[in-house]
Amino acid sequence: MKCWEAARVTQKASRRSIDVLVADGYRVKQCTRVLGVSSQGYYKYRLRPLAPTKMRREWLTGIIRDVHVASRGTYGYRRVHAELTQAHGVFVSANLVNLLMHNAAITGLPGPGKASRNAGVPTDDDLVNRRFNRDGLNELWVSDITEHKTREGKIYCCAVLDTCSRKIVGWSIDSVQDSQLVVNALDMAIKQRKPRPGGVVHADHGVQGQFTSWAFTNKIRSAGLMPSFGSIGDAYDNAMMESFWSTMQIELLNRKKWKTRIELANAIFEFIEVFYNRQRRHSKIGYISPVEFEVKMQQQPA
Repeated sequence: MKCWEAARVTQKASRRSIDVLVADGYRVKQCTRVLGVSSQGYYKYRLRPLAPTKMRREWLTGIIRDVHVASRGTYGYRRVHAELTQAHGVFVSANLVNLLMHNAAITGLPGPGKASRNAGVPTDDDLVNRRFNRDGLNELWVSDITEHKTREGKIYCCAVLDTCSRKIVGWSIDSVQDSQLVVNALDMAIKQRKPRPGGVVHADHGVQGQFTSWAFTNKIRSAGLMPSFGSIGDAYDNAMMESFWSTMQIELLNRKKWKTRIELANAIFEFIEVFYNRQRRHSKIGYISPVEFEVKMQQQPA
């Protein structure tokens, strides 16, 4: 590098260092004196017009920050890119979004890990065999229970997920983990969706056999649906529900300490019905929300 080029790079770096120090509360004159930069030259540098590329990048960074805040701090660059292109009509590459988020120290939350493949104990009534993808709504529902602690004690949530749209179609919350918990979630799903006969409801066996209880299986059959159960002790047999629980764990449950059961129950309700179903972009359905995906499906010609 030539001497004059090296001097220009050093001066540019010094001016950027002054920007950082001034932002921290130091005086401009003090900073320029220490770094050997003229105050007049620094003010000219600050007042110069921004290049079009830099103006666009600063504008994009502002929009990216707004999108990230609206996502409750959860979105990584792929979902931010989807929001920019699909919702805001901003044409930008995913790589540039990634770069701008990195430069602005904007980070999303890590995605859910993959379910572990254990051998498990096979059962005779598994109608899914780990084939979760379906082309139509209400063809396959999966269900499971999760728990989380508060200062008052644990809270249990059972949810029912449609594997076509990834929408949570039924859920229930209680302080007790029993068969009524899973029956209530299923009852909500049936009343809201009114599924045609022949659909499948898939679950594991539950810690206390909640999903294999007479009340749960009878509720399924009385709606014209078919019960299905994965092998015992293998999370991969209910991987889609495990993925949803991991998402909720990362994006809601583990982000604060919960004082009361009511506080956590309200937060879970809001996460499922407002954020997850209606706002959160899902990578497996084209980076749109489950509700938007179902609306698009219903608009397709028969």
